[in-house]
Amino acid sequence: MHYMVKNFILTIFFCCAFTDVHSQQVTVSNNLLYDAWLTPNMRVGYRLAPHWSVGMTAGYRPWPTDDNATRKLRHLLLSPSFRYWRDSVNVHHFYGANIIYSHYNVGGVKFPLGLYKSVRNERRQGDLVALGVFYGYSWPLGRFFNFEAMIGAALGYTWYDRYECAHCGQFLGRTKKLFAMPQAALNIVFNIPGRPAKMLPVQEPVVLPVIEEPQPEPFEPVVRAVPDFTGRAGQLQKENPVLAHVSQYKPYDRTRILRRDKNALYVHFPLAKSELRTDFRENKNVLERIVDITRQIMADTTSSVKVIQIIGLASIEGPIAGNEKLGINRALALQHYVQDQLQIPDSLFDTVGGGEAWAEFRDQLEERITMEPQHSEELQQALNIIDGESDANVREQKLRRMNGGRTWKYIKEQILSDQRNSGYVRIYYDYVPDKAAKVINEASELLTTDCSDCHHEALRLLLTVRHDERALNALGVAYWLCGQPDEALDCFRRSAANGNVDAQENLRQLEKNHQ
Repeated sequence: MHYMVKNFILTIFFCCAFTDVHSQQVTVSNNLLYDAWLTPNMRVGYRLAPHWSVGMTAGYRPWPTDDNATRKLRHLLLSPSFRYWRDSVNVHHFYGANIIYSHYNVGGVKFPLGLYKSVRNERRQGDLVALGVFYGYSWPLGRFFNFEAMIGAALGYTWYDRYECAHCGQFLGRTKKLFAMPQAALNIVFNIPGRPAKMLPVQEPVVLPVIEEPQPEPFEPVVRAVPDFTGRAGQLQKENPVLAHVSQYKPYDRTRILRRDKNALYVHFPLAKSELRTDFRENKNVLERIVDITRQIMADTTSSVKVIQIIGLASIEGPIAGNEKLGINRALALQHYVQDQLQIPDSLFDTVGGGEAWAEFRDQLEERITMEPQHSEELQQALNIIDGESDANVREQKLRRMNGGRTWKYIKEQILSDQRNSGYVRIYYDYVPDKAAKVINEASELLTTDCSDCHHEALRLLLTVRHDERALNALGVAYWLCGQPDEALDCFRRSAANGNVDAQENLRQLEKNHQ
């Protein structure tokens, strides 16, 4: 057994001494829990890839538990293992598996948590092999050190000789059996050669005695904020201004001049009618557009329809009571049409009857005064009647009698025709907050500083959203600034392959420096 230990220690020494190391490629660690049982131990780990590492653990306790030999705890442990790191090797979460071999001589020992009660009153000497799995977490403590916590379990097979007590040799028999055991470790880890204190250049310039090689251009990483993802509704809004975020919603009042909102959609009705016809004017295209936009948002999981605002209007012609009823009926006709096409509850509609569109009519008169100077005088008289007469019915009669009816004829033909419509139609939406974009942008801001601690904090933030492809370029910059060039290049390549122009530029700079 002493010969085996000697050979193993020499093997570990030569691995550490002659391995071509780079960027935290080799680690040497000590399990403090093992130390508490007075067992010298060491683990040597080796980085295989950005997310994979292997290692060998050895422990050897040559002395018994006490001088009187009433208790005995001597053993040798060898355990090769491999680990998968979620972020990168020696950073945060890892999972793994290991093979365990041990030769042991134990008796009269009381293990914690009630484990292995049979060795309290007798001695066992034998061997075991087991296969284990574990989970752990690694905290960086500086350039050269990490602290690891690990927990797991193992299932194995053991064969041993039984003796009557810890200090005597009365043989009781030989036993073979399956067993299960826990695994735990609190490791102090030493990194070889350690993390870089600052960003390393991609390549050292080679200076010849006579001809100087051109030095690589300094790498200036490109990183910028990413836009919020506002769901399907946000995408549709770019080409459909009838859509607006719910924060812009305003209840209707009759002082608003709706015609000035060029983003609204209008559905028109025949004179004095509230029947919605798809073959009237441009109604078919407008109705299909309203239904299609609403259907796409309702099918999306990242955005939703919050309010469909419909304001039914009537022209100023005729009795007020009839026009009030006509306005609300026109608005309801449009609401019912949409509900016939889609399953939308009444609660999502803000359906209002705007009655006679006097605010719209007055705004049109003012516009015509400046656009048509030949009619400006008579239109100004009509404007004075609207402003001076509060009774809408009387106001209409005065307009009809102006200039022997000539002004009213012009108004009917040129202005009132477009007031016979459902009025104002807007769709308001909301979307799931884009938390990932917020994290990426906060980290990107930190990466633009010269603060090393800020760069490490940016890396920590970006690792929480590393599965979002928008984070890849910023994550690459963070890895680079934190002295992990292999991980940085991997992120840049994946982001560039996804079409990110900033990552393509970062990759171009690095490849140019390597030429």
